[in-house]
Amino acid sequence: MPVSKKKTAKNNSILAKELHNYFGFDTFKGDQEAIIESILDKKDTFVIMPTGGGKSLCYQLPALIQEGTAIVVSPLIALMKNQVDAIRSLSSENGIAHVLNSSLNKTEINQVKKDITSGLTKLLYVAPESLAKEEYLKFLKNINISFVAIDEAHCISEWGHDFRPEYRNLKHIISRIGDNIPIIALTATATPKVQSDIVKNLSLRDPEVLISSFNRANLYYEVQPKLKKEVTIKSIVRYISQHKGKSGIIYTLNRKTTE
Repeated sequence: MPVSKKKTAKNNSILAKELHNYFGFDTFKGDQEAIIESILDKKDTFVIMPTGGGKSLCYQLPALIQEGTAIVVSPLIALMKNQVDAIRSLSSENGIAHVLNSSLNKTEINQVKKDITSGLTKLLYVAPESLAKEEYLKFLKNINISFVAIDEAHCISEWGHDFRPEYRNLKHIISRIGDNIPIIALTATATPKVQSDIVKNLSLRDPEVLISSFNRANLYYEVQPKLKKEVTIKSIVRYISQHKGKSGIIYTLNRKTTE
């Protein structure tokens, strides 16, 4: 199919150019390009990518180059603020990205709505609790929504390590905003059971599933047998003394053991 190949090559060239224009990168990492193409094709998409793999870029870039506003559902206010600040640094317009939550006053909320209505806002970050508010639902129903990205999607599953009940109602909330809005769910961790629960709960339609490799070539792993407490402490002290001037983390099971 030569036509299809030409089209793909052209799309790749355009995406690479946009990647460089917005983020300064010359190449995509791992499955980023395939994920972005899936979103641009209006497909439901399910992404499992390790921390540091570049998940946020997977929805930020397609949001920036499409018409309309992308809704990004995130459980952490601090994370939302960091991402909004990062996106605003790419543009001369602060309105390109907004947070919509309970910390805003009436004047700030009206400014967010004004920027979205004018087409300026490309990314709107919200917590599931905020998205469920009737005032916001009525407003967003009349807005061109490019897609909905659900970050930390493992929060949806009651089998996940960070379950949040508010996430279970997201599919119903999204359906109230509009029909056939593409959904991308992203997480860094999900067992097969959690994956199945996420897809089922969000009613993802024949989703494009992209699971990146979790191999971190820059990390070294070693498992050692547990010895007597005194021996273990000595080995830890010896290991630390061999790596002076370097940073690291030691995990223990409880505070008592740490002390």
